[in-house]
Amino acid sequence: MDTKKVLLIVEDDPGIQKQLKWSFDSYQTVIAGNREEAITALRRFMPSVVTLDLGLPPDTANASEGLATLKEILLLAPATKVIVVTGNDERDNAIKAVAMGAYDFYQKPVDLDVLSLIIARAFQLDQLEKDYVNLQKNSEEPLKGIIATSEKMQNLSKMIEKIAPTNVTTLLLGESGTGKEVLAKAIHGLSNRADKPFVAVNCAAIPENLLESELFGYEKGAFSGATKQTIGKIEYAEGGTFFLDEIGDLPFSLQAKLLRFIQERTIERLGGPTAIPVDVRIICATHQNIQKAIEDGLFREDLYYRINEITVNIPPLRERDGDAIVIATALLKRFSDENGKKIKGFTEEAAQVIESYQWPGNIRQLENKIKRAVIMADDNVLTSKDLDLAQAAEEEIPLNLKKVREVAETNAIKRALAYTNNHVSNAAKLLGVTRPTLYALFNKYGIDV
Repeated sequence: MDTKKVLLIVEDDPGIQKQLKWSFDSYQTVIAGNREEAITALRRFMPSVVTLDLGLPPDTANASEGLATLKEILLLAPATKVIVVTGNDERDNAIKAVAMGAYDFYQKPVDLDVLSLIIARAFQLDQLEKDYVNLQKNSEEPLKGIIATSEKMQNLSKMIEKIAPTNVTTLLLGESGTGKEVLAKAIHGLSNRADKPFVAVNCAAIPENLLESELFGYEKGAFSGATKQTIGKIEYAEGGTFFLDEIGDLPFSLQAKLLRFIQERTIERLGGPTAIPVDVRIICATHQNIQKAIEDGLFREDLYYRINEITVNIPPLRERDGDAIVIATALLKRFSDENGKKIKGFTEEAAQVIESYQWPGNIRQLENKIKRAVIMADDNVLTSKDLDLAQAAEEEIPLNLKKVREVAETNAIKRALAYTNNHVSNAAKLLGVTRPTLYALFNKYGIDV
């Protein structure tokens, strides 16, 4: 059985057919010379990527037959990455094809290095999308809401699985937008408290003069305006998990009272005469440097040691190789469904920008960009302009083809190793190369296993 990735080339010129088949022998290359042959091959071989010459018989002088073929391919297999190939004077037809759902376009005369790169990127994006679908379908994936294909996030997920069944007080450290609350909910969801409340309080979002009553509650008459007994958020979490977000912003005046609660697991409502026992699992999070806050006298050292029995460091999105495009694909589907749009994917340029952009706002920024793009987009594929990252495309994507290939291959190899838990033979199979070839690439790019 041939395990090579399937590439369908739809081209009526015998000379170009022979050239492309010879050039792309690393794939299982299937040739079709017209629409009927293309659809037959599509049904039989189910190719992930198709190159489609728009000038097909019986109307080789125009693009009508090619565009009809594109429409039929996408109708039968919407996830197929179709790269349309046009003449230099047919740019308008190429743009029309992309608007119909083509992955990208390429203008003749054929430069095999450039076309090879476009095809490789199409296969890479196809694999990322399939990885995401598999993650969604896999019922053994326990971390709800977390997409973890990178090695760092897979290791973090394993750590979360070990922490969750215990009652250990956990401190989540990470930049803003990295998904600290999502991880806290994952810990709660995997614990024996999952059927009890998950209550979150953001210390930075509540004024200091209200935070104490918000946390601990108050009795009727405790202060002006306290007309009835009110239970605090900690007490609401009884039996479940209490998540204290941005604990680095907790006022110093409240830190002693929180420390006493963590030590004794009792609270006192404002104006209340007695201590009330509360059974909760405590998870805290912050983006701040707590050690520096301790040095500056802004955070109690004894409280710090109480809240970080175990510390989980969440990597920023820019350090999660391969995750950005997978997360973006998931968000695209979600927001398209929510807004009644039929957007099928990203242009190659947009996918490159998503992967190479540094994402200073992390997943929250990516989510905002995708949501805005889905709402504002006119076509059924998103461009870097739709994402408001056109300038980033110019700044982030190297123009040197050798450098682009190096970045793409290095990222693909690292993802394959992470996906197979550093099993070289399985990684080689996933990448479609031999073990010796993969070892040669390790040496070439300085990748340690």
